[in-house]
Amino acid sequence: MRGKDVRGKEMKAVRIAGMAVGALVALVALPQWASAHGPTRQKVTETVEINAPADKVWKIVGNFQDMSWDDDVAKTTGTDGNTPGKAKRTITLKNGGTLVQDLTRYQPDQMRYGYFTDSVDVKVLPVNDYSGSIQVEADGADKSKVTWDAAFYRGYMNNEPPPELSDDAAVKAVTKMVQGALANLKTKVEASH
Repeated sequence: MRGKDVRGKEMKAVRIAGMAVGALVALVALPQWASAHGPTRQKVTETVEINAPADKVWKIVGNFQDMSWDDDVAKTTGTDGNTPGKAKRTITLKNGGTLVQDLTRYQPDQMRYGYFTDSVDVKVLPVNDYSGSIQVEADGADKSKVTWDAAFYRGYMNNEPPPELSDDAAVKAVTKMVQGALANLKTKVEASH
């Protein structure tokens, strides 16, 4: 009986030692596993105040098929108007790049719509899985606030991206695009008000 107890204690000691080694290996490998998860979703939110009533701003920005208010856009073509789940637009930028987008939600009573970008050339906009929304809100009788939210992944979906396809590059490019578009909207609306 005594030999059995000794052998049991030895087996228990071996199991505990094995667990300790396993835990040590996990702790050593943890930093590598943590950095190997790939890209994280990035977000940009920009807002502009416009000296014009919200309904006037919505008449200009609320048509998913028309982005003529953005000076960086050469033309917009599309199908199915403002019907969520059906409407699609192709935005041709003045630099020659194109964005193909689907309308995912359209809420004219809230002066808001959302979209998802099906296709984007990472040389034009260094992102993947880009989605966004635009909302117009009244800010008094003769002012409005337009908020543009964007969510996306960097242009390089694996680990160790090149600098031009990194999280920083994606955030910088989207911020520049959204700020530029909102500035163009403000200029156009206020010039016609």
